[in-house]
Amino acid sequence: MADVGTRTGPGSGETHRAPANRTVVLAVLGATAVALGAQAAGGTSARLVLLLVFVPALLAGLGTLAQTVGAAIWVTAVILVSSVFFPPESINGRALTLATVVGASAVAVLLCSRRVRRERELHRMRQSAVALQRQLLRPLPALTSDVLLHGRYRPIEEDAMVGGDLYDIADTPYGTRVVIGDVQGKGLPAIGTGFAVLGAFREAAFREPALTDVALALEDAVTRHNAYAAQSGEAERFVTATVYGLDRRTGVQAVNCGHLAPYLLLGGHVEAVPLTAGVPLGLADLAGEVRTVQWFDLPDDGTLLLLTDGVTEAADRAGVFYPVERRLLALGDRTPDQLPEALDEDVHRHSHGRRRDDLTILALRRNPGAGPVT
Repeated sequence: MADVGTRTGPGSGETHRAPANRTVVLAVLGATAVALGAQAAGGTSARLVLLLVFVPALLAGLGTLAQTVGAAIWVTAVILVSSVFFPPESINGRALTLATVVGASAVAVLLCSRRVRRERELHRMRQSAVALQRQLLRPLPALTSDVLLHGRYRPIEEDAMVGGDLYDIADTPYGTRVVIGDVQGKGLPAIGTGFAVLGAFREAAFREPALTDVALALEDAVTRHNAYAAQSGEAERFVTATVYGLDRRTGVQAVNCGHLAPYLLLGGHVEAVPLTAGVPLGLADLAGEVRTVQWFDLPDDGTLLLLTDGVTEAADRAGVFYPVERRLLALGDRTPDQLPEALDEDVHRHSHGRRRDDLTILALRRNPGAGPVT
C-alpha cells in the first residue's frame, strides 16, 4: 500500500526506544563517582556505595538486556572492591553484602528480560494487527466513473494496538459510494467490528438503491457483531461513520452516523460542510433515530476532505487540538493528490510526533474525465 502513503512515522518497527549505550555508560560512571565520593566522605560505617544497586534496577525498566547485565556486573564489581577498602565490621556482614548485591542484580536482569520479551510479543501482535487492518482497507488512490479518491492512512504506533479507522469506495450501479468511519476502542476487537462494517458496505453499496438503506445495513452489521461479542464476553462497540453517494447528475448525498463533518475546499476557501450528526452505528435503536439523507454540492473544481479524529484530536504539548480549518487554508495550494500527505505531516509537526489514535485523510474530487455535471 505504498501508494496510500502509509508510513508509521519515526521509530516504527521498534518495541522500545532504549537510551544510547554512551548515555548509559556516562550515567553509570557518574553514579559510581558520586557513590564512591559519598562513601569516602562518610567512612566505613556509611556503606553509601550500596545505593548503586538501584542502577541496574532502573535500567531494567528503561534499557536493553545487555545494558542491564553490564550495569549489574559493574555495580557488583564496584561494591566488592569498595568492601575491601571499606570493609564491614564482620565477615558475616561482608557475606550479607555480597549476597544482597548479587541477588538484587539478578532480580534486575530477570525483570529486564521479562520486560523485553513482553515488548517483543506486543510488537509482533501490533504488527500483525496493522498488517491485517491494511489488508482490509482499499489501496489508494482509487478511481471510479464519478470520482478520484486520494488518501493517507496511518495506524497508531503504540503498543495499545491499532485503532479502528475504516474507509472504502465502491463504483456501483447507483453511483459511487464512499464510507469513512472510526470504531470505538482499539486492538483486534475494534478491527473485527470494522471488518463487519466494511463487509456490510461492500455488499449493500451494490445492492441497495437508497443510501439510507446502505446505512441501515451497516447498522444491522454492528448490531449483529455486538450480539456475538456479548456472547463471548467482549465489550459491545459503536462506530461513527458517514456514507456518501455521488454521481454525475446530482449533488452529494450523505448519511451521517455521528462522524466528523467533511470540509469543502474551493477556490482558496475552506468551510466545514454543515451535516447534522446522527447517532453512531449500533445505537440507532436505543436512540429511536431514523437515518435521513442530507445533500450538498461538490463543484467540479472542489475537493471534499474526509477525516477521522486522529487529525482533529491531535494535540500539541500544551493540549491544544489541531486547528483543522486554519491549517487547511495554509495548505490550500496543495493539489488533491498532495493534500493528504501534506496534512498528515502538518499534524505530525503540531503533535510533535505523539499520536493517540489512527489517522485517516481522504481527498475526494469529481472524475475530470467523466464529463460535466448535468
